[in-house]
Amino acid sequence: MADTAARLYLITPVLEDASFAPRLSEACATGAVAAVLLRLKTADERTLTNLVKALAPAAQEHGTAVLVTADGMADLATVAARGGADGVHIAGDAARLRELRERLKSERAVGVGAIRTRDDAMTFGEGGADYLLFGEPRPDGSLPSLDSVVDRASWWAEIFETPCVAYAPGLDTVERLAATNAEFIALGDAVWSHPDGPAAAVTAAAGILERQEAAHR
Repeated sequence: MADTAARLYLITPVLEDASFAPRLSEACATGAVAAVLLRLKTADERTLTNLVKALAPAAQEHGTAVLVTADGMADLATVAARGGADGVHIAGDAARLRELRERLKSERAVGVGAIRTRDDAMTFGEGGADYLLFGEPRPDGSLPSLDSVVDRASWWAEIFETPCVAYAPGLDTVERLAATNAEFIALGDAVWSHPDGPAAAVTAAAGILERQEAAHR
């Protein structure tokens, strides 16, 4: 049984400019978002760094950690350091994880997603990942089955020390995923496309997590 409620981890759409900052600020101003992953459109290092500088404060001023990722092989360590992000996120790649861990040391977090197998998950955990993300949309937009994500997150949370993040495709799946004892629940489109706005979605999700924690005390 988890000692505390799972916390929220938001994943943005792919961003190519700073126009998303107000929506990011609205979501994080609730005080309920532990971390946000900025997904950046492929660009040169300077462009990515400037985009992080423009976007990160919208979350960080509310106490939310900011992680960055980008398609391709962008130098995320440099972008995060120069842009002021709190960490980086990569698709499952053991060699790249080792490189980033060595370069960033303990100064910034390194998260890993796109994890195909349990063996891969253990490799990334042993390789120094600060968290593992299970169940996020694939590059083509499709999702793994909810049952498979519940199974993977439950297995990981029960056995391993490294925190895990379980991706919820909708608010209606938050409760089931939180029951896995994953430390974080990730939300993407369910927040950004909510008819009442990002803050309403975050508040609803946080309420689900708090009620679940209270029920299991």
